[in-house]
Order: sequence, then structure tokens, then C-alpha cells
Amino acid sequence: MIDGKTASEIFDCIRQHVTCGMLSAGETLPPVRELAAQLNVNRNTVAAAYKRLVTSGLAQSLGRNGTVIKGALIPTAQEGGNPYTPLTDLSSGNPAPACLPDLSRYLTQLTPHHRLYGDAPVSPNLKQWATQWMQDAVPAAGKIDITSGAIDAIERLLNAHLLPGDSVAVEDPCFLSSINMLRYAGFSASPVSVDHEGMQPEKLELALSKGARAVIITPRAHNPTGCSLSAARAAALQEILARYPQVLVIVDDHFALLSSSAWHPVIAVETLCWAVVRSMSKTLGPDLRLAIVASDPATSARLRLRLNAGSQWISHLLQDLVHACLRDEEYQQTLTQNRLFYASQQQKLASALQHYGHNIPPGDGLNMWLPLENHSQTLAFMLAKSGWLVREGEAFGVSTPAHGLRITLSTLSDNDINKLAADIHQALER
Repeated sequence: MIDGKTASEIFDCIRQHVTCGMLSAGETLPPVRELAAQLNVNRNTVAAAYKRLVTSGLAQSLGRNGTVIKGALIPTAQEGGNPYTPLTDLSSGNPAPACLPDLSRYLTQLTPHHRLYGDAPVSPNLKQWATQWMQDAVPAAGKIDITSGAIDAIERLLNAHLLPGDSVAVEDPCFLSSINMLRYAGFSASPVSVDHEGMQPEKLELALSKGARAVIITPRAHNPTGCSLSAARAAALQEILARYPQVLVIVDDHFALLSSSAWHPVIAVETLCWAVVRSMSKTLGPDLRLAIVASDPATSARLRLRLNAGSQWISHLLQDLVHACLRDEEYQQTLTQNRLFYASQQQKLASALQHYGHNIPPGDGLNMWLPLENHSQTLAFMLAKSGWLVREGEAFGVSTPAHGLRITLSTLSDNDINKLAADIHQALER
């Protein structure tokens, strides 16, 4: 069934078999020695083909247990709303447009000049601001780097430290973009359940004991559930991480400037490789997709190899615009108002649902999570008949479906919230 004389031909043959369904997920490929004898080629040729299969994410190496097909990559759910829906779109996960800065105010303040290949990849002004902002978030003195958003940062960090097939501990349910990134990058997601206080310590311990090489933790405004780490939970996770100092710890504090929850450190002083990632996408808007990364010097050095000033730095015009927004005292006052607005939206919907007897505690962030016992499709369809487009929760599950609805609150008025609560109650009662 498998043929070819070169590593590329063998790889292409196996890939075609996976694509057309002749090889299914979970099937074990012939041992290297056996296939090499069958094809009358050198064992290194087959080994190179198998290595490429693993690197591309089509297969997983299980050591002495062989190389196993992972299956063809198929399109999965993506973040974002539906611009063509006639319904009120509560599925997008987007910030409130009214909370985003007026960029025309800051564009006039810029004095652009050309930055060239080889120039410093991080704008000095933004670096100075970020260094001061991050100093209370890191366990030791670190370095500042800039990436094109949080997912870009996390993917580069993982690729700098791990190999395809390595296990990464992630929250379950998990942010859709994180799930997709891990899948397409060829990493294995190890699910760690969350509750109202964040990652469950015993589940993290289990994932690490089974060999997870990295962990991604959302300390505040977890997407999709809205949970944030309590002080006690952060301390418990920190204690566990201290026993696994070789594990890469990535803290995705994506809602840092808007969160109503306190910051509790989770990185242990024993941790050798760590990074705190803070994105501007929710604060300044997805079009100003930029993330500030503070990491230990060794991790920063690896990251900078993938952000070299020759081709992959983040636009200095974008960096200058972000810095102009962040340093503006008037916008800092606006940030305080925005923080109160998002917290208020959570509280209003929680109170409206409480009126109907549904006890859904308010979370943090742009979305509220409505947990369900069964598949969310029926309830989502009922809400659609009432004029609401919500995000079905199953896609957020890492290994098993997550039953619930994620509801984005950014654009809802008080009347909208009251009507939505009534419609949710009516749908749940049917």
C-alpha cells in the first residue's frame, strides 16, 4: 500500500492515503525496518519520511510503540462573528466598538520615520513603558519582546522550546484559537479542567506527571468561561509548577488592562523558562494586534530568533501608535471606565438571570459562559428563533465537547440584557 524510493515520495504516498481515508487516525505505520525492507530502501530514508509526517502533524511518534497516524487536518471552528447574520450577534468575542480608542487622535501625534532591516525590533519608547508595566507580573528580571498578538507569541514560544508531538497542558474548555494553533503546529493538547477559580491543581499535576512539556495558563478572564485565578488557586498551581522546573510556563494575561480581577502570580521562582504575554487586541482592538511578552533571558533569546530584525519584527508604526494610546492620560481614564463597563455587563446579565432563578455567577472579560448538562445546539437554535446568535460551547472542549453557550456582552444595552435573560429562561424551560 505504501510505496516510494525517496523520503519525499514515501511521505507523499502516506499523506495521500490519509487524505483519501485509506489510513485512519490511530492506525500504526509499519516499523521502519519492515517498510525499508519492503520498499528496498535504506532505513534512514523511511525514518526521514516518518519524521516529516510527525513534523507536519499527520503522525505522532510513540517511541517503541511506533508511529501512529493522527489523521488529516480538517477545518475547525474559528473565533469571530458572522457579519452576514440577520440576528443580534453575540458569538464574536469582540470588544465593544465604543470602548476602542479614537485612532485619529493619536495618528496626528506620530512623527514617523523609516526603520530599516537590522534596526532594533522593539520601539524604545514602548519597551520602556512595557518594562515598567510588567515588573510586578514576572518572577525575576526579564526581557521585553513584541509579537503580533497573543497566539502569535504562544506559537513562537512553543516552537522555540518544544518538538512536534510534545504535550502542552491547556485549560479545558479552551480558547478556540489556542486549540487550533496547537493542532496545526503539531502539538498534543493535554486538557486540564477549570472551575470558577481556574485550572484545577490535581488535573495540572496529572498532566505534568504524564510528560507535558509546557503549560498555558489564563490568569484572568478565561475564554470561554470568564473565570479568574483566586489567590489560593494561583498559589496551589505555583507550588505544583515548582516541582516541574523544566516545564515552559506561559501566562496568557490577554485581558490585563481591562480585567476587574486581581493579579495573582503563578510562575514559580524555580521555573527555568517562562513568559507573560499581554495582548492589546481586546483593549485597543483586533486591528492593533500586538502583544507584549516579558520572559526570562534565555526564552527571550530563543523568541528573538523568530522575531529577527531582518524579516519578522512587528511594524514600528504599529508599536508607536500603541505607545501613543497607552501613555495618554485621557485614555488611561477611559480605560478605567471601560473596565467598569465590562464588569457591569457581566453583573447585569447575572442579575437578570437570577431574577428568573438561574444562578450564573458573573465572570470577567467580554463573554459570559452559560454551562449546560447536554449539547447546546437545541438551546442555541431556540435563541436564534428569538433573534440571538450565540456561540455553541462544544468546540471549546479539548478532548471532549464542552456543553455550554458563550455569550458576548460587549454590545448589549440594558434592555437587550433583560430581553436576552427572558429568552434564555424561556428556552431553558422548554
